[in-house]
Amino acid sequence: MSDDPSIPSEDARPAGPHRRRSRYSGKNPRRFEDKYKERLPELHAATVAKVLASGRTPAGMHRPIMVAEILLTLDPKPGEVAIDATLGYGGHARELLARLQPGGRLIGLDADPIELPKTEARLRADGFGPETLTATHSNFAGLPKVLVREGLTGADCILADLGVSSMQLDDPGRGFSTKGEGPLDMRMNPGRGYPASALLARLAPGALTQLLRDNADEPHAAELGEQLAGRQFETTRELAGAIRAAMPGVEREQADLTVRRAFQALRIAVNEEFSALETFLRNLPACMNPGGRAAVLTFHSGEDRRVKKSFRAGLRSGLYTEISEEVIRPGSEERRENPRSSSAKLRWARKAPRE
Repeated sequence: MSDDPSIPSEDARPAGPHRRRSRYSGKNPRRFEDKYKERLPELHAATVAKVLASGRTPAGMHRPIMVAEILLTLDPKPGEVAIDATLGYGGHARELLARLQPGGRLIGLDADPIELPKTEARLRADGFGPETLTATHSNFAGLPKVLVREGLTGADCILADLGVSSMQLDDPGRGFSTKGEGPLDMRMNPGRGYPASALLARLAPGALTQLLRDNADEPHAAELGEQLAGRQFETTRELAGAIRAAMPGVEREQADLTVRRAFQALRIAVNEEFSALETFLRNLPACMNPGGRAAVLTFHSGEDRRVKKSFRAGLRSGLYTEISEEVIRPGSEERRENPRSSSAKLRWARKAPRE
């Protein structure tokens, strides 16, 4: 026993087995939770900066798209009420909130119960309290009910960014992509509806073929419908492998495109995205205050067609006084710095001011 009183005796040391500090397994950890340091930006600022400088989006983060164009279109002013119908990571909401002060407020909707509380916590940490920000778990199709619940007759600015956030795409556990092995789920709200695995298992070949054509304009829809319909796939990579096997003569690059299109088509179907968008667009004019502005950011031709058709019909009927005649796209610098912005299209509409 040591005579130094600063060194505890053997009897004084805690009982039980010694536990090693948790560390990565090997140089290249495989688990998503361990692999990407940038998922904890407050601890790894240098890593985040390096990833951003390379033109990629840090894992677990999302870079808002066309921020300047959206702010120009919506023109948020102090004291106004804004709606971010698809809150996501909160990048657009943060910029809108800053311009609504003093006296304004933003209502943020999101169907994802996993990411919504994280985003709310980030915005609260930025200084936006309950008097300026309300975050609510809702699909954007439920906007009229949210307005009633908040005691509002309408909003001055309404934004709907229809893209899937990077946090969802990057996390294999959500099943949205083949970036890592994960369950074939794809639900924005895992507590509602059925996963993509269940959808595939119950579809007939003709129905799956039509789904792939309608939701992704997939040229190999017939072959995939015949090969994949009615089968049980448990993981994302299992389905991706089956898609490639269904097209043995197709080059790898083209097969990879088909995999991405097929995953997109299934995601749209699982979350009923087109029907939710149609409901949102139908209700949109009634949710806008006189003189209100709305902007919709789309990433799929089917989404853009629906927005264009709805805005043009609203202009003809007098619901809107002005709409974007041409689609607005990201500039070359943004496309270079954030490749995920390349397919984005922005359209806007304005309601007549009060007479």
